[in-house]
Amino acid sequence: MAEAWKDKINEASLREFALVVKSAYEPFQVDDFISSVMDETWNSLELMARGKQICLNLGKFLPNDYAQAIAILDKVISSHNALEIFCIPTFIEVFGQDEENWDVSIGAMERFTEFASCEFTVRPFIIKHEKRMMEQMYAWSKHKNENVRRLSSEGCRPALPWGQALNSFKKDPSPVLPILTQLKTDPSAFVRKSVANNLNDISKTHPDLIAKLSKDWYGKTELTDWIVKHGCRTLLKKGNRDVLAIFGFSDVSSVEVSDFMIVADKAGKIPSYKIGDEFSFSFVLTAKEATKARLEYGIDYVKANGKRNRKIFQISELPLKANQRKPYTRKHSFEDLSTRRHYPGVHSVTLIVNGTERGTLDFELLN
Repeated sequence: MAEAWKDKINEASLREFALVVKSAYEPFQVDDFISSVMDETWNSLELMARGKQICLNLGKFLPNDYAQAIAILDKVISSHNALEIFCIPTFIEVFGQDEENWDVSIGAMERFTEFASCEFTVRPFIIKHEKRMMEQMYAWSKHKNENVRRLSSEGCRPALPWGQALNSFKKDPSPVLPILTQLKTDPSAFVRKSVANNLNDISKTHPDLIAKLSKDWYGKTELTDWIVKHGCRTLLKKGNRDVLAIFGFSDVSSVEVSDFMIVADKAGKIPSYKIGDEFSFSFVLTAKEATKARLEYGIDYVKANGKRNRKIFQISELPLKANQRKPYTRKHSFEDLSTRRHYPGVHSVTLIVNGTERGTLDFELLN
């Protein structure tokens, strides 16, 4: 099994990091810093908590003057590539939110994000000073550095994974839209992916807004088209008819489905598989007229509480000629993953064509 990220932060790596800090600030007490970080709680802490622990102890051993401490961390973050640098932006969040430190903190985020993203750090600043911080984020969306431009989008995602939720933007995402509009043709794929992920976040609470925006944006440039498509991925999986139409997947009647079956199916019996097995299903697609098809399937998984929850998987998107017949066979694994555990019970697989269910088959998963 691969080493957990949290375990890569250990005494040896902390010492290496501490020596870099000492090279930038000679009074830094390396051994005391390491002892303070790796206290009795250390082994129980996960990755983000370990980063917070490192940050808090940097505050103990760096100068009390915030601007002076930031100047030292400027030297550290630009000269050290160890995992520990991810905690340095947290120093701004913990020690730099006071009004007197505002300008120093904004400048530090702008510089630091080139080396360790400040997407989490900026969120409490938005929560406390939304208008002021979003004006800064918009200014960053025009920055020459792609990492800063990405920060302007990633930092204001309403539901950034692992980050504080920006509940005001879940209710009203309008302050975010000028930034996304500014970046919708950004030359950096790194930035465009962030814009798409921001759109996808917003789509979960304001689907009609994203459907309208996507219709307005789509078809102008290839760069924006990619953003729109990726940003609409949740709406596409939910079968949103307006969004499906944008990409040409609104035709339901021209596509016929036949011979949908689980490959190992035995007549009169629900097929069964063990957790860890792989199963296959097949079907035949026939186009009565020339059209486009988006093919997906849903697995209704049994959860630990016995209820079922559907997960959608994409098969393909393709143009079909009139009278074209295309057979498909798809394999699916029930091996446990870090992101998904499997439980015994009756599951089902549902075939979905252009957002419309076209058949459901049951099967049983056993221990």
